[in-house]
Formats: sequence, structure tokens, C-alpha cells
Amino acid sequence: MTEKIGVLGTKSPQRTGVERVVNAPLPTVYGKFQAVGYLDHDRGDEQVALVYGEIGTDDVLTRLHSECLTGDAFGSQHCECGDQLASALRAVVAAGSGVVVYLRGHEGRGIGLLGKLRAMALQAEGLDTVEANLALGLPVDSRDYGVAAGILHDLDVKSVRLMSNNPRKREALVRHGIEVAETVPLLIPPCENNITYLRTKRERLDHHLPHLDAVAHLS
Repeated sequence: MTEKIGVLGTKSPQRTGVERVVNAPLPTVYGKFQAVGYLDHDRGDEQVALVYGEIGTDDVLTRLHSECLTGDAFGSQHCECGDQLASALRAVVAAGSGVVVYLRGHEGRGIGLLGKLRAMALQAEGLDTVEANLALGLPVDSRDYGVAAGILHDLDVKSVRLMSNNPRKREALVRHGIEVAETVPLLIPPCENNITYLRTKRERLDHHLPHLDAVAHLS
């Protein structure tokens, strides 16, 4: 923990890392979760983990879901995010227990909502998702999963079955002391509006999306 100098010159502690703030029941259309709210003192973001059932400590079915307003709330077909979130929530309920960590501040792979919309406008003109970010002078992917690992540590989770197609999430959790016992694919059938985006994620961002081979007819 670091210290800062107060207004009158006295030292006061400055919190770092994630702090659990509240635990509240959250009934949803998928099932009844516990919404565990956190404050990320390093970035100032408010975070939430949706916990279902008695999760234990080992091999916990887990999803790290990056915030996506357009997909999660508006049902955008530009990406598969909304469907992935719904599938993850259904999966932990079907399994009887699990955790979905919803990561705010991850919009557009970390470039924010307006940055993402600008990138989407460039994609409509023919750039792919990587090219669009670079054309705007923005990072391709600036997400940090340290806060997710901190939340899992607070929940006393030691190892996970990670629902993800992104190898970087696995690498990040392992780097932060969370064992990944298994990677569980979270494959959503593509549509005409997102097939190019998904192929770019596979070819340029190393996402594991083998199901795209079966839909070569989509343009």
C-alpha cells in the first residue's frame, strides 16, 4: 500500500488493488445470482462478479466478460459479445455453480465506447478491427485482467475452468496466480454481420474459433 500527503501535510493511506464493497442478491432471467461489487482502486472502475451457487475453490466454471454496451445491452450483431454473456450465464446455472466477472473499462478492447464507435465506422468503410484501431492511433487490445484475478482471489478461487476463446485471458490469469485447469470454448454461431470481425479475431488476434470453418459461405 502506498501513502499520499494530505492537505495539511499529514500522511494518509491510499488504497490499491480491488476492494469488495457489497454483496447483493440478483435474480435474473437465467437464475438467482449474488452480485458482488468491487472498487478497483488503481483505475477507479466499479466492477461486479456474478456468483451462482456454492463455487468452492477449485475448477470453478468462470467467464471473464469484457464490457460491451453495444452487444450486451443493444443486441449488436457486429460482435458476439451479448450472446457470449448470455451463454456464460446459462452455463454456470446449468453447471450448478460458477462465476461471471463483468469487466468494466474494457469497452472496445480497452479503447472506450467512443473509440469503439469510431473504429466501427472505419470498419464499415472496409478496414478490419485491428486496422481500424491502428488508424485511430489506438491500441489493438489494452485490456488488463489483473483486476479479474484480484476478484477471483477475493472469492477464494484458486483454479478455474475458463470459458473463453482468447488465449490472452488464460495467460493473464496464470500470470496473476490463478490456475486454469481447462479452457472451455464459448462458440457462438456467426452471422453475415459479424463473420469478417470474427475471422479477423481468429487470424490476427489468435482467438480459437474453429467453428468458422463451417460457414465459408458467409461473406
